[in-house]
Amino acid sequence: MNLLALITYLLVMSITPGPNNLVLASSGVNYGFGRTLPAMLGMAVGLSLQVGILTVFLGGLLALIASVQLYLAVLGCVYLLWLSWGMARAGAAGEQGATGKPMGFAGGLLFNWLNPKVWLMGFNIAVVFLPRHMAPLQAGLLFAATTFVIGLPCIALWAGTGVAIKRWLASPRRLRAFNCGMAAMLAATAFWLLVQMLPSHLLSGVGGLI
Repeated sequence: MNLLALITYLLVMSITPGPNNLVLASSGVNYGFGRTLPAMLGMAVGLSLQVGILTVFLGGLLALIASVQLYLAVLGCVYLLWLSWGMARAGAAGEQGATGKPMGFAGGLLFNWLNPKVWLMGFNIAVVFLPRHMAPLQAGLLFAATTFVIGLPCIALWAGTGVAIKRWLASPRRLRAFNCGMAAMLAATAFWLLVQMLPSHLLSGVGGLI
């Protein structure tokens, strides 16, 4: 397993603008960091559990259909490239309406399970990064812990600096530079993973052509 690539992927996906981060940024502005903390912890725990469960489930399934794992992984990398393209073309973050009270821990825990983007992220992690020689349960625990450790500081950054981030993203030039930079990192990760997953005889053939 390429742990560095996994960390890079989680870092990019966790720190870029999205529903979770925008909700936390708005809550940080309206209610402060302390009152936003329960929702933030709920989102971090919920995402970690989701990634772990999907890894265990898909890991057991892929053990029965190992012959198609490479093709599924390639599709996952294609999705990363498509996501990076959409990220580079993303527009300004929308305004979040104020609510009567901040989201609690349970709300944060369930928030990711209702977010289609997070579902795709979890499937992608399980399919692309699952080690071939690691038990699905062990990989699920590892992925869940890694997701929590990487994701929590990223979403805490949005919650703690909501006002500054929203003002910074309001500048079209800075927003485009930020999105393009994150998109380039995500695309580079996809190509890196694709090269490492290709069979050695294919890589040697490409090297011979070059």
